Amino acid sequence: MSAAVITVPAFASARDGVRHFFGTRRHADSFALEVGVPARQSGAQGRGWLLSVKQVHGTDALVVDRPLIESDQFPGGWDALVTDQPGVTVAVRTADCVPVLVHDPRRHVVAAIHAGWRGAVAGIVPKTLSLMVARFGSTRSDLRVSIGPSAGPCCYEVDGPVLDRLQAGLPDWESVVRDYQGHNARLDLKALIRRQVEGEGVLSRAVSAVNLCTICHDELFYSYRREGRVNGTMVSGITLASSR
Repeated sequence: MSAAVITVPAFASARDGVRHFFGTRRHADSFALEVGVPARQSGAQGRGWLLSVKQVHGTDALVVDRPLIESDQFPGGWDALVTDQPGVTVAVRTADCVPVLVHDPRRHVVAAIHAGWRGAVAGIVPKTLSLMVARFGSTRSDLRVSIGPSAGPCCYEVDGPVLDRLQAGLPDWESVVRDYQGHNARLDLKALIRRQVEGEGVLSRAVSAVNLCTICHDELFYSYRREGRVNGTMVSGITLASSR
């Protein structure tokens, strides 16, 4: 695979009034993001904004429910962005954590979520879905969710502190780990998030995933676990079309 971005037609397409992408390292190298500052974008789809914010491995979401302007700055820390504004690409950055994109085709709302193990265990994805329900009137059974490339259970080894949090937060935690040996296991973050999403009432057929491991595929992705430091991050995002 040599594409700069990965899309999931089963999740959303231009016909649905939305554009989305899961970025690769090739895509990440093509531009620089200033976190918390909207960046003007222009292209075949017209002009718009790209917004990414400081990520803190928490469960809070930034809601963008008004048009952006040149002087806007968002200096706080969030791990999800939600918007009903056409032309605004909400984006997250990952290098083993899970990028999750959400689309409500009925209420015309989208979300981009950064879910590492801390955020996933603490429930950032279901909390963001609940926010969409509370703020925009979304119905969970209308939502579509796509889970992007991340560290996979083939490679993602975790230890006691992670497993302790997982056991405390998920009754059937053993269903999302492999090769459990008391203080070590391999964690399937995608499976954890899928279980949470479907547990919230999102239809199983409306949940898709890109089953690529960022640790395995060094030609495609940056990986903090593989490289031992942050050499770069992938950018994943979603946009409501400018005209509905």
